[in-house]
Amino acid sequence: MALPVIAMSAAQLLAVVEVHHDDQVRCQPAGCNHSVFRRIHVVYKNSFVKTLANAAVEWAGLQAGPAGYVAAVTMIAMLFGGGPAFAQSGDAAKTYPNRPVRVVNPSSPGGGGDIMGRLVAQQLTKSLGQNFIIDNRPGAANIIATEIVAKAPPDGYTLLIGTSSTFVTNPLIYAKLPYSEKSFEAISIISHAPLMLSVHPSVPAHNLVELVELAKSRPGQLSYASFGIGSSSHLAGEMFQQMTKTRLVHVPYKGSAPGMADLVAGHITMAFDTAAASMPHIQSKRIRALGVAAPKRLATIADVPTLGELGLAGFEISGWYGVLAPAGTPRDIVAKLHGEIVAALKLSAIQQRIADLGAEVIGNTPQEFSAQIRREREKWGGVVKAAGIKAE
Repeated sequence: MALPVIAMSAAQLLAVVEVHHDDQVRCQPAGCNHSVFRRIHVVYKNSFVKTLANAAVEWAGLQAGPAGYVAAVTMIAMLFGGGPAFAQSGDAAKTYPNRPVRVVNPSSPGGGGDIMGRLVAQQLTKSLGQNFIIDNRPGAANIIATEIVAKAPPDGYTLLIGTSSTFVTNPLIYAKLPYSEKSFEAISIISHAPLMLSVHPSVPAHNLVELVELAKSRPGQLSYASFGIGSSSHLAGEMFQQMTKTRLVHVPYKGSAPGMADLVAGHITMAFDTAAASMPHIQSKRIRALGVAAPKRLATIADVPTLGELGLAGFEISGWYGVLAPAGTPRDIVAKLHGEIVAALKLSAIQQRIADLGAEVIGNTPQEFSAQIRREREKWGGVVKAAGIKAE
């Protein structure tokens, strides 16, 4: 019987576990990020394996308890092939997925992240033959949704639609988070969506110059919506104030959709939101677009100038949406998901739909995804510090 490739010996495993009286196994700081330990822990929680491990512990004359279970489970894995949780080859991907997959999305229904997530989930349902079900969990600056996935079993059956806010700005403004970049396996970025500056039609400003003049004449009276403290739209508002020397009122919402609804209703003066969320309301003339925070105009709404053209040089902000899995998800499952997502993003119908929403298809590698997170965190660190943005 073929043995799985296990990166840690039983002795090494025991060196990174801490035994508690409540019969739990937890890793010490030195070993917390080890994906093999994460898989050991998942197997340990299976009652059948615990029974089998208990028998092995008794047979071996070891002291029963969590540490003994880890040693016994390791021996069982080496003797019997380890099962899917221990597979380090292509075994795990052969039958994946064999049940529905939960895709947790921090965006509210109708928001840009919701739209992008559903596009990919629908295609994965078709290509892989199992339902990829969107579970919207907005609020708390995306922390609710992200924590759910960070703590989920690393088996490929719980995925996250991650955003730039989740992994770039949250670590900059929160002293403590229940997750980190190391809690996840990056799979691929779906798209980049540049932000657009829009106002309600009742606002007496038909271009950027008029808006800045209005804001200076009414300091602290004009309001702007964002999809949460530390979100890309919040950073856009802070950068706008720094560059125009104006003072606005920040109104954070639980996601894009409720803020956009208040802008359409006239409760908010202006908003920085994605083209994906803004376009339908621009086309129906329920909001007025003044500029796009991109290096070039969007083909789908070419009459709207870039903010750089209007005098705000370098004002380029885009939100991205990507797919991630819990850390420790088998590499072959990550590779399979990556391949299917990239294939989906090459379909002309999906490319056209994303372009119509004013976004750009990406489909990069896990390594490129991780590198982008690190670059953007360095870029926005200065803005966050200058604005004094901290989580409330």
